Amino acid sequence: MPKKTTTKKKSAISAESDAKPALQKPAFLTIGIGASAGGLEAIIDLLHNLPETPNAAFVIVHHADPSHPSSMRHILSRESKLRIEDVAEGMMIEANTVYVAPGGSEITISNGTLWIAQATERRHARMPIDFFFRTLAEDQGARAIAVVLSGSASDGALGAKAIKADGGIVFAQDESARFDSMPRSAIAAGAVDFVLPPKEIAREIVRIARHSYAFTDDGARRLSEAQLGEVFAILRAAHDVDFTHYKPSTIERRIRRRMAVNKVESLEDYLVFLRSRPQEVEDLYADLLIRVTGFFRDPEVFETLKNGILTTLMKDRDENMPLRIWVPGCATGEEVYSIAICAIELSSALGLNCPVQIFGTDVSDAAVDHARAGVFPENIAADVSSDRLRRFFTKIDGSYRVSKAVRDCCVFARQNLTKDPPFSKLDLISCRNVMIYLG
Repeated sequence: MPKKTTTKKKSAISAESDAKPALQKPAFLTIGIGASAGGLEAIIDLLHNLPETPNAAFVIVHHADPSHPSSMRHILSRESKLRIEDVAEGMMIEANTVYVAPGGSEITISNGTLWIAQATERRHARMPIDFFFRTLAEDQGARAIAVVLSGSASDGALGAKAIKADGGIVFAQDESARFDSMPRSAIAAGAVDFVLPPKEIAREIVRIARHSYAFTDDGARRLSEAQLGEVFAILRAAHDVDFTHYKPSTIERRIRRRMAVNKVESLEDYLVFLRSRPQEVEDLYADLLIRVTGFFRDPEVFETLKNGILTTLMKDRDENMPLRIWVPGCATGEEVYSIAICAIELSSALGLNCPVQIFGTDVSDAAVDHARAGVFPENIAADVSSDRLRRFFTKIDGSYRVSKAVRDCCVFARQNLTKDPPFSKLDLISCRNVMIYLG
Protein backbone atom coordinates (compact mmCIF):
# COMPACT_ATOMS: atom_id res chain seq x y z
CA MET A 1 0.00 0.00 0.00
CA PRO A 2 1.30 3.51 -0.72
CA LYS A 3 2.76 5.25 2.27
CA LYS A 4 0.29 7.43 4.19
CA THR A 5 0.97 11.10 4.66
CA THR A 6 1.14 12.73 8.05
CA THR A 7 1.10 16.48 7.47
CA LYS A 8 -1.84 18.40 8.90
CA LYS A 9 -3.49 18.98 5.51
CA LYS A 10 -3.15 15.41 4.32
CA SER A 11 -6.26 13.25 4.40
CA ALA A 12 -6.46 9.48 4.26
CA ILE A 13 -5.40 9.76 0.65
CA SER A 14 -2.02 8.20 0.01
CA ALA A 15 0.83 10.36 -1.22
CA GLU A 16 3.04 7.92 -3.04
CA SER A 17 6.16 10.01 -2.93
CA ASP A 18 6.59 10.94 0.74
CA ALA A 19 10.02 9.35 0.64
CA LYS A 20 10.93 10.89 -2.70
CA PRO A 21 13.18 13.97 -2.82
CA ALA A 22 11.36 17.30 -2.85
CA LEU A 23 11.05 18.79 -6.29
CA GLN A 24 10.00 22.22 -7.46
CA LYS A 25 6.32 22.28 -8.31
CA PRO A 26 5.32 23.05 -11.89
CA ALA A 27 4.90 26.73 -12.78
CA PHE A 28 1.78 25.97 -14.81
CA LEU A 29 -1.74 24.75 -14.17
CA THR A 30 -2.51 21.05 -13.80
CA ILE A 31 -5.98 20.06 -14.99
CA GLY A 32 -7.52 16.84 -13.70
CA ILE A 33 -10.23 15.53 -16.02
CA GLY A 34 -12.64 12.93 -14.63
CA ALA A 35 -14.98 10.99 -16.91
CA SER A 36 -16.93 7.75 -17.01
CA ALA A 37 -19.80 6.57 -19.22
CA GLY A 38 -20.16 8.80 -22.27
CA GLY A 39 -17.01 10.68 -21.33
CA LEU A 40 -14.75 9.87 -24.29
CA GLU A 41 -16.76 12.06 -26.64
CA ALA A 42 -16.60 14.94 -24.15
CA ILE A 43 -12.83 14.50 -23.64
CA ILE A 44 -12.25 14.59 -27.40
CA ASP A 45 -14.36 17.75 -27.73
CA LEU A 46 -12.43 19.46 -24.92
CA LEU A 47 -8.97 18.54 -26.21
CA HIS A 48 -9.88 19.34 -29.81
CA ASN A 49 -10.57 22.95 -28.78
CA LEU A 50 -7.26 23.51 -26.99
CA PRO A 51 -4.36 25.29 -28.71
CA GLU A 52 -1.01 23.60 -29.17
CA THR A 53 0.47 25.46 -26.18
CA PRO A 54 -2.20 26.04 -23.50
CA ASN A 55 0.51 26.28 -20.79
CA ALA A 56 -1.11 23.53 -18.72
CA ALA A 57 -0.80 19.80 -18.14
CA PHE A 58 -3.87 17.54 -18.39
CA VAL A 59 -4.39 14.29 -16.48
CA ILE A 60 -7.34 12.13 -17.57
CA VAL A 61 -8.80 9.71 -15.04
CA HIS A 62 -11.61 7.58 -16.43
CA HIS A 63 -13.55 4.50 -15.40
CA ALA A 64 -12.33 1.68 -17.63
CA ASP A 65 -12.37 -2.09 -17.58
CA PRO A 66 -8.80 -3.12 -16.63
CA SER A 67 -9.22 -6.45 -18.43
CA HIS A 68 -9.37 -4.68 -21.80
CA PRO A 69 -6.36 -2.74 -23.15
CA SER A 70 -7.21 0.94 -23.47
CA SER A 71 -6.98 2.58 -26.86
CA MET A 72 -7.69 6.06 -25.47
CA ARG A 73 -4.15 7.39 -26.04
CA HIS A 74 -4.28 6.43 -29.73
CA ILE A 75 -7.76 7.89 -30.17
CA LEU A 76 -6.82 11.17 -28.50
CA SER A 77 -3.59 11.43 -30.48
CA ARG A 78 -5.66 11.70 -33.65
CA GLU A 79 -7.90 14.38 -32.16
CA SER A 80 -5.54 16.69 -30.26
CA LYS A 81 -2.60 18.93 -31.07
CA LEU A 82 -1.10 18.10 -27.67
CA ARG A 83 1.30 15.31 -26.84
CA ILE A 84 -0.57 12.30 -25.39
CA GLU A 85 1.14 9.98 -22.89
CA ASP A 86 0.02 6.97 -20.86
CA VAL A 87 0.77 7.51 -17.18
CA ALA A 88 3.88 5.67 -16.01
CA GLU A 89 5.23 5.31 -12.49
CA GLY A 90 7.35 8.31 -11.44
CA MET A 91 6.47 10.39 -14.52
CA MET A 92 6.98 14.12 -13.99
CA ILE A 93 4.27 16.18 -15.67
CA GLU A 94 5.13 18.74 -18.35
CA ALA A 95 3.12 21.57 -19.81
CA ASN A 96 1.17 21.07 -23.05
CA THR A 97 0.91 17.32 -22.47
CA VAL A 98 -2.06 15.04 -21.79
CA TYR A 99 -1.56 12.06 -19.45
CA VAL A 100 -4.01 9.12 -19.56
CA ALA A 101 -4.36 7.03 -16.41
CA PRO A 102 -4.34 3.25 -16.95
CA GLY A 103 -7.63 1.42 -16.41
CA GLY A 104 -7.98 -0.44 -13.13
CA SER A 105 -5.45 1.76 -11.34
CA GLU A 106 -5.57 4.79 -9.13
CA ILE A 107 -3.03 7.54 -9.59
CA THR A 108 -1.65 10.19 -7.27
CA ILE A 109 0.47 13.28 -7.82
CA SER A 110 3.19 14.60 -5.53
CA ASN A 111 5.73 17.30 -6.34
CA GLY A 112 4.38 17.32 -9.87
CA THR A 113 5.14 13.61 -10.32
CA LEU A 114 2.58 10.88 -11.05
CA TRP A 115 2.46 7.59 -9.16
CA ILE A 116 0.31 4.50 -9.65
CA ALA A 117 -1.50 2.50 -6.97
CA GLN A 118 -3.33 -0.67 -7.99
CA ALA A 119 -6.99 -0.50 -6.97
CA THR A 120 -6.73 -3.91 -5.29
CA GLU A 121 -4.33 -2.40 -2.75
CA ARG A 122 -7.10 -0.27 -1.22
CA ARG A 123 -9.66 -1.60 1.21
CA HIS A 124 -12.44 0.86 0.42
CA ALA A 125 -14.68 1.45 -2.57
CA ARG A 126 -12.86 2.48 -5.71
CA MET A 127 -13.32 6.16 -6.58
CA PRO A 128 -10.35 6.86 -8.87
CA ILE A 129 -11.42 10.39 -9.83
CA ASP A 130 -11.93 11.50 -6.23
CA PHE A 131 -8.68 9.80 -5.29
CA PHE A 132 -6.66 11.71 -7.88
CA PHE A 133 -8.44 15.05 -7.44
CA ARG A 134 -7.76 15.02 -3.71
CA THR A 135 -4.04 14.40 -4.16
CA LEU A 136 -4.02 17.06 -6.90
CA ALA A 137 -5.54 19.55 -4.46
CA GLU A 138 -2.96 18.71 -1.81
CA ASP A 139 -0.05 18.93 -4.23
CA GLN A 140 -0.91 21.84 -6.50
CA GLY A 141 -3.29 23.98 -4.46
CA ALA A 142 -4.39 27.04 -6.43
CA ARG A 143 -2.70 25.71 -9.56
CA ALA A 144 -5.14 22.80 -9.76
CA ILE A 145 -8.26 22.69 -11.91
CA ALA A 146 -10.87 19.91 -11.86
CA VAL A 147 -13.11 19.05 -14.80
CA VAL A 148 -16.02 16.64 -14.21
CA LEU A 149 -17.43 15.27 -17.47
CA SER A 150 -20.10 12.74 -18.41
CA GLY A 151 -20.48 9.75 -16.12
CA SER A 152 -22.75 7.77 -13.84
CA ALA A 153 -22.82 7.92 -10.02
CA SER A 154 -20.88 10.57 -8.07
CA ASP A 155 -17.15 9.94 -8.43
CA GLY A 156 -15.32 13.29 -8.54
CA ALA A 157 -17.66 15.32 -6.32
CA LEU A 158 -15.62 15.12 -3.11
CA GLY A 159 -12.32 15.54 -4.95
CA ALA A 160 -13.65 18.60 -6.79
CA LYS A 161 -14.70 20.09 -3.46
CA ALA A 162 -11.16 19.55 -2.12
CA ILE A 163 -9.70 21.35 -5.14
CA LYS A 164 -12.00 24.31 -4.63
CA ALA A 165 -11.16 24.41 -0.91
CA ASP A 166 -7.45 24.61 -1.71
CA GLY A 167 -7.97 27.55 -4.05
CA GLY A 168 -8.43 25.71 -7.35
CA ILE A 169 -11.21 26.07 -9.92
CA VAL A 170 -13.82 23.48 -10.88
CA PHE A 171 -15.73 22.88 -14.12
CA ALA A 172 -18.65 20.53 -14.76
CA GLN A 173 -20.15 19.54 -18.07
CA ASP A 174 -23.58 20.99 -18.79
CA GLU A 175 -26.66 19.25 -20.20
CA SER A 176 -24.55 18.08 -23.15
CA ALA A 177 -23.33 15.21 -20.92
CA ARG A 178 -24.71 11.87 -22.11
CA PHE A 179 -24.79 10.73 -18.49
CA ASP A 180 -25.17 13.64 -16.10
CA SER A 181 -24.93 11.98 -12.66
CA MET A 182 -21.27 12.82 -12.11
CA PRO A 183 -21.53 16.51 -13.13
CA ARG A 184 -24.76 16.93 -11.15
CA SER A 185 -23.18 15.39 -8.04
CA ALA A 186 -20.26 17.82 -8.22
CA ILE A 187 -22.69 20.72 -8.62
CA ALA A 188 -24.81 19.51 -5.69
CA ALA A 189 -21.68 19.34 -3.52
CA GLY A 190 -21.20 23.09 -4.05
CA ALA A 191 -17.86 22.51 -5.75
CA VAL A 192 -18.48 23.84 -9.25
CA ASP A 193 -17.58 27.31 -10.56
CA PHE A 194 -18.52 26.86 -14.22
CA VAL A 195 -21.14 24.62 -15.87
CA LEU A 196 -20.28 24.56 -19.59
CA PRO A 197 -20.05 22.31 -22.65
CA PRO A 198 -16.56 20.80 -23.20
CA LYS A 199 -15.74 23.27 -25.99
CA GLU A 200 -16.33 26.24 -23.67
CA ILE A 201 -14.49 24.54 -20.81
CA ALA A 202 -11.42 24.40 -23.08
CA ARG A 203 -11.64 28.12 -23.81
CA GLU A 204 -12.00 29.02 -20.14
CA ILE A 205 -9.01 26.87 -19.19
CA VAL A 206 -6.88 28.69 -21.76
CA ARG A 207 -8.03 32.06 -20.38
CA ILE A 208 -7.32 31.09 -16.77
CA ALA A 209 -3.91 29.66 -17.70
CA ARG A 210 -2.97 33.15 -18.94
CA HIS A 211 -4.45 34.96 -15.93
CA SER A 212 -2.15 36.27 -13.19
CA TYR A 213 -3.86 33.72 -10.91
CA ALA A 214 -1.83 30.98 -12.60
CA PHE A 215 1.52 32.62 -11.87
CA THR A 216 1.16 33.69 -8.25
CA ASP A 217 2.86 31.61 -5.57
CA ASP A 218 0.55 30.40 -2.82
CA GLY A 219 2.38 32.26 -0.07
CA ALA A 220 2.98 35.52 -1.92
CA ARG A 221 1.65 38.73 -0.40
CA ARG A 222 0.09 40.96 -3.01
CA LEU A 223 -2.54 42.85 -1.00
CA SER A 224 -1.55 45.78 1.19
CA GLU A 225 -2.84 45.99 4.76
CA ALA A 226 -5.22 48.71 3.62
CA GLN A 227 -6.61 46.56 0.81
CA LEU A 228 -7.04 43.57 3.12
CA GLY A 229 -8.71 45.84 5.65
CA GLU A 230 -11.19 47.00 3.03
CA VAL A 231 -12.06 43.41 2.08
CA PHE A 232 -12.52 42.53 5.77
CA ALA A 233 -14.75 45.59 6.32
CA ILE A 234 -16.99 44.66 3.38
CA LEU A 235 -17.37 41.09 4.63
CA ARG A 236 -17.93 42.20 8.23
CA ALA A 237 -20.67 44.63 7.16
CA ALA A 238 -22.45 41.84 5.27
CA HIS A 239 -22.07 38.98 7.77
CA ASP A 240 -20.69 40.33 11.05
CA VAL A 241 -17.73 37.96 10.74
CA ASP A 242 -14.17 39.20 11.28
CA PHE A 243 -11.57 37.53 9.03
CA THR A 244 -8.68 39.59 10.43
CA HIS A 245 -7.05 36.59 12.11
CA TYR A 246 -7.32 34.21 9.17
CA LYS A 247 -4.03 33.36 7.50
CA PRO A 248 -3.28 36.10 4.93
CA SER A 249 -2.08 33.50 2.42
CA THR A 250 -5.44 31.69 2.64
CA ILE A 251 -7.40 34.92 2.24
CA GLU A 252 -5.37 36.06 -0.75
CA ARG A 253 -5.46 32.65 -2.42
CA ARG A 254 -9.25 32.69 -2.27
CA ILE A 255 -9.38 36.29 -3.53
CA ARG A 256 -7.16 35.42 -6.50
CA ARG A 257 -9.49 32.49 -7.22
CA ARG A 258 -12.48 34.83 -7.31
CA MET A 259 -10.57 37.20 -9.60
CA ALA A 260 -9.90 34.42 -12.09
CA VAL A 261 -13.50 33.20 -11.98
CA ASN A 262 -14.81 36.73 -12.60
CA LYS A 263 -12.24 37.61 -15.31
CA VAL A 264 -10.81 40.45 -13.22
CA GLU A 265 -7.09 41.06 -13.75
CA SER A 266 -6.00 43.49 -11.01
CA LEU A 267 -6.63 43.59 -7.28
CA GLU A 268 -7.70 47.21 -7.51
CA ASP A 269 -10.34 46.27 -10.09
CA TYR A 270 -11.49 43.40 -7.90
CA LEU A 271 -12.07 45.74 -4.95
CA VAL A 272 -14.23 47.93 -7.20
CA PHE A 273 -16.03 44.80 -8.38
CA LEU A 274 -16.55 43.63 -4.78
CA ARG A 275 -17.96 46.99 -3.66
CA SER A 276 -20.48 47.09 -6.49
CA ARG A 277 -21.66 43.45 -6.54
CA PRO A 278 -23.49 42.18 -3.43
CA GLN A 279 -23.57 38.67 -4.91
CA GLU A 280 -19.78 38.65 -5.19
CA VAL A 281 -19.56 39.50 -1.49
CA GLU A 282 -21.67 36.39 -0.83
CA ASP A 283 -19.55 34.26 -3.17
CA LEU A 284 -16.26 35.40 -1.61
CA TYR A 285 -17.68 34.82 1.88
CA ALA A 286 -18.69 31.28 0.89
CA ASP A 287 -15.25 30.63 -0.60
CA LEU A 288 -13.50 31.77 2.56
CA LEU A 289 -15.55 29.35 4.65
CA ILE A 290 -14.85 26.27 2.52
CA ARG A 291 -12.87 23.74 4.53
CA VAL A 292 -11.22 20.48 3.61
CA THR A 293 -13.10 17.85 5.60
CA GLY A 294 -14.18 14.25 5.34
CA PHE A 295 -15.18 11.21 7.35
CA PHE A 296 -12.37 9.81 9.52
CA ARG A 297 -9.88 12.26 8.03
CA ASP A 298 -6.41 11.07 9.10
CA PRO A 299 -7.49 7.56 10.26
CA GLU A 300 -4.59 7.27 12.70
CA VAL A 301 -5.97 10.29 14.59
CA PHE A 302 -9.31 8.54 15.03
CA GLU A 303 -7.61 5.33 16.18
CA THR A 304 -5.82 7.32 18.91
CA LEU A 305 -9.02 9.18 19.75
CA LYS A 306 -11.08 6.01 20.08
CA ASN A 307 -8.60 3.66 21.74
CA GLY A 308 -6.90 6.24 23.94
CA ILE A 309 -8.74 9.47 24.68
CA LEU A 310 -12.37 8.33 24.47
CA THR A 311 -11.63 5.12 26.36
CA THR A 312 -10.12 7.14 29.21
CA LEU A 313 -13.03 9.59 29.25
CA MET A 314 -15.79 6.98 29.09
CA LYS A 315 -14.74 3.83 30.96
CA ASP A 316 -15.46 4.91 34.57
CA ARG A 317 -18.15 7.46 33.80
CA ASP A 318 -21.46 7.59 35.62
CA GLU A 319 -24.33 6.99 33.22
CA ASN A 320 -25.93 10.23 34.45
CA MET A 321 -22.87 12.20 33.29
CA PRO A 322 -22.98 12.51 29.50
CA LEU A 323 -19.73 12.81 27.59
CA ARG A 324 -19.73 16.35 26.13
CA ILE A 325 -17.66 17.14 23.03
CA TRP A 326 -17.47 20.33 20.99
CA VAL A 327 -16.33 20.59 17.35
CA PRO A 328 -16.05 24.29 16.36
CA GLY A 329 -15.69 24.93 12.64
CA CYS A 330 -17.53 21.67 11.96
CA ALA A 331 -18.21 22.52 8.28
CA THR A 332 -20.66 19.97 6.85
CA GLY A 333 -20.46 17.67 9.86
CA GLU A 334 -18.24 14.78 8.81
CA GLU A 335 -15.91 15.11 11.80
CA VAL A 336 -18.79 15.38 14.26
CA TYR A 337 -20.41 12.22 12.92
CA SER A 338 -17.05 10.42 12.83
CA ILE A 339 -16.45 11.11 16.51
CA ALA A 340 -20.01 10.03 17.33
CA ILE A 341 -19.53 6.74 15.49
CA CYS A 342 -16.29 6.09 17.38
CA ALA A 343 -18.03 6.79 20.71
CA ILE A 344 -20.95 4.47 19.89
CA GLU A 345 -18.58 1.70 18.76
CA LEU A 346 -16.59 2.06 21.97
CA SER A 347 -19.71 2.01 24.17
CA SER A 348 -20.82 -1.21 22.51
CA ALA A 349 -17.40 -2.86 22.72
CA LEU A 350 -16.90 -2.01 26.42
CA GLY A 351 -20.51 -2.57 27.45
CA LEU A 352 -20.86 1.03 28.60
CA ASN A 353 -24.05 3.04 28.96
CA CYS A 354 -22.52 6.49 28.68
CA PRO A 355 -24.68 9.16 26.98
CA VAL A 356 -22.82 11.16 24.31
CA GLN A 357 -23.50 14.77 23.34
CA ILE A 358 -21.50 16.29 20.50
CA PHE A 359 -21.95 19.94 19.56
CA GLY A 360 -20.96 20.94 16.04
CA THR A 361 -20.82 24.66 15.29
CA ASP A 362 -19.89 26.73 12.27
CA VAL A 363 -20.27 30.32 11.14
CA SER A 364 -21.74 29.16 7.82
CA ASP A 365 -25.52 28.68 7.87
CA ALA A 366 -25.35 26.56 4.72
CA ALA A 367 -22.74 24.24 6.24
CA VAL A 368 -24.78 23.83 9.44
CA ASP A 369 -27.93 23.02 7.45
CA HIS A 370 -26.01 20.40 5.45
CA ALA A 371 -24.53 18.89 8.62
CA ARG A 372 -27.91 18.75 10.34
CA ALA A 373 -29.48 16.91 7.39
CA GLY A 374 -26.79 14.23 7.57
CA VAL A 375 -27.00 13.25 3.89
CA PHE A 376 -23.76 12.65 1.98
CA PRO A 377 -22.84 11.41 -1.52
CA GLU A 378 -22.24 7.71 -2.05
CA ASN A 379 -18.53 8.25 -2.61
CA ILE A 380 -17.99 8.62 1.15
CA ALA A 381 -17.52 4.87 0.75
CA ALA A 382 -13.91 5.73 -0.12
CA ASP A 383 -13.42 6.92 3.49
CA VAL A 384 -15.97 4.88 5.47
CA SER A 385 -15.56 1.11 5.82
CA SER A 386 -18.28 -1.19 4.53
CA ASP A 387 -19.02 -2.31 8.09
CA ARG A 388 -19.56 1.27 9.27
CA LEU A 389 -21.66 2.06 6.22
CA ARG A 390 -23.88 -0.91 7.05
CA ARG A 391 -24.17 -0.07 10.76
CA PHE A 392 -24.39 3.70 10.78
CA PHE A 393 -25.79 4.81 7.39
CA THR A 394 -28.89 4.26 5.28
CA LYS A 395 -28.72 4.25 1.47
CA ILE A 396 -31.25 6.68 -0.02
CA ASP A 397 -31.54 7.81 -3.64
CA GLY A 398 -27.88 7.30 -4.47
CA SER A 399 -26.72 8.94 -1.20
CA TYR A 400 -26.00 7.87 2.36
CA ARG A 401 -27.86 9.28 5.36
CA VAL A 402 -26.37 9.07 8.84
CA SER A 403 -28.48 6.80 11.04
CA LYS A 404 -30.85 8.26 13.63
CA ALA A 405 -28.84 6.72 16.47
CA VAL A 406 -25.79 8.76 15.41
CA ARG A 407 -27.74 11.92 14.57
CA ASP A 408 -29.41 11.86 17.97
CA CYS A 409 -25.97 12.28 19.59
CA CYS A 410 -25.20 15.40 17.55
CA VAL A 411 -26.45 18.98 17.85
CA PHE A 412 -25.55 21.52 15.16
CA ALA A 413 -25.78 25.30 15.49
CA ARG A 414 -24.42 28.44 13.91
CA GLN A 415 -21.77 30.12 16.01
CA ASN A 416 -19.32 32.95 15.43
CA LEU A 417 -16.26 31.73 17.30
CA THR A 418 -14.75 35.21 17.54
CA LYS A 419 -17.65 36.73 19.47
CA ASP A 420 -20.23 34.15 20.61
CA PRO A 421 -19.73 32.41 23.99
CA PRO A 422 -18.20 28.92 23.94
CA PHE A 423 -19.84 25.78 25.26
CA SER A 424 -19.20 24.87 28.90
CA LYS A 425 -18.65 21.70 30.94
CA LEU A 426 -16.82 20.02 28.08
CA ASP A 427 -14.71 16.86 28.14
CA LEU A 428 -13.12 17.30 24.71
CA ILE A 429 -12.76 20.00 22.07
CA SER A 430 -11.74 19.10 18.50
CA CYS A 431 -10.68 22.32 16.81
CA ARG A 432 -8.37 21.11 14.04
CA ASN A 433 -10.83 22.33 11.37
CA VAL A 434 -10.38 25.85 12.74
CA MET A 435 -6.75 26.18 13.85
CA ILE A 436 -5.18 25.41 10.48
CA TYR A 437 -6.90 28.42 8.92
CA LEU A 438 -5.90 30.97 11.59
CA GLY A 439 -2.68 32.94 11.80
